[in-house]
Amino acid sequence: MNLFEVMTHDDYEQVVFCQDKVSGLKAIIAIHDTTLGPALGGCRMWPYNSEEEALNDALRLAKGMTYKNAAAGLNIGGAKTVIIGDPKKDKSEAMFRALGRYIESLNGRYITAEDVGTTVDDMNSIYMETNHVTGTSDAKGASGNPSPVTALGVYYAMKRTAKEAFGDDNLTGKTISIQGAGNVATGLAKHLNDEGAHIVVTDINQDAIDRMVNDYGATAVLPDEIYDVDADIFAPCALGAILNDDTIPRLKVKAVCGSSNNQLLDIEKHGQMLKDRGIVYGPDFIVNAGGVINVADELKGYDRERALEKVKTIYDQMDKVFEISKRDDITTAEAADRLAEERIDSMLNVRGNFLQNEKSSLKTV
Repeated sequence: MNLFEVMTHDDYEQVVFCQDKVSGLKAIIAIHDTTLGPALGGCRMWPYNSEEEALNDALRLAKGMTYKNAAAGLNIGGAKTVIIGDPKKDKSEAMFRALGRYIESLNGRYITAEDVGTTVDDMNSIYMETNHVTGTSDAKGASGNPSPVTALGVYYAMKRTAKEAFGDDNLTGKTISIQGAGNVATGLAKHLNDEGAHIVVTDINQDAIDRMVNDYGATAVLPDEIYDVDADIFAPCALGAILNDDTIPRLKVKAVCGSSNNQLLDIEKHGQMLKDRGIVYGPDFIVNAGGVINVADELKGYDRERALEKVKTIYDQMDKVFEISKRDDITTAEAADRLAEERIDSMLNVRGNFLQNEKSSLKTV
């Protein structure tokens, strides 16, 4: 990989390689954009097959966080950390404290949070070395586990998606097929059950499926059968790239709205395939923004009620996506990108004017 060429192409600001021999830390911090404010993005730990695979993931995820944060109306930029290692056996307090020192050295340009393969306890270890971390249980006013708030955001996004597909946002009596039964999917199922929706679920974890069946009266199907379920809305809440040439023709739904990242294998091609089939797509990084909205509230001194009110505005952000899609005759996936880009561009102009004024005032002193 020609790293500087890649960074220039997508306008990344900084990539930091971090290693600590004693703890075994091998991490990459990718900062994509700080136009709107300090970059916020989670810390992922995964047994990558190569350093290049880890770097590609860090870069891809960092850019995604820029778009997610901008589209959510947050005054923060986008970044991501990836740690190369198996989270089941390679973790240690020393590893995360070493990472915390690297984050501290960035002087507030980057703020980390929990992600795949990391936990609240890991964030607590990072917090021992830096204040630039969210989602801890040790810090005063910390927000803790973001999953329930992410689920709430998905619920509001689904209601707005339902309005686009069916003419109103009432989910009572609707059948929702959910791929995955993890923490976010379970939280979503509770909201759907409370409103009177019918749930069909699949997962590779039988215990998780059993909980959904027992707690919310869900109907269970085998993993590959979820694409063939006759439902109103399909909610991908597990793997990415699951909307592709093979699965989209099988869908028997009017809308797709779920929490998993990067649902479209090819944003342009498969976003258009859904549109051509008359399936309303809720762009994933708008839909699943509740978690980052929640942890971002810590930067102002966490107020749970304020954070939950902000999460409800995901409904309004979805409204903007559908408006842009119609205005520009593009897919909703492309419209979500445009929503983020328009906000970043507008702030670039504001900050450009501010800096010009500041320079001119200095000249007159």
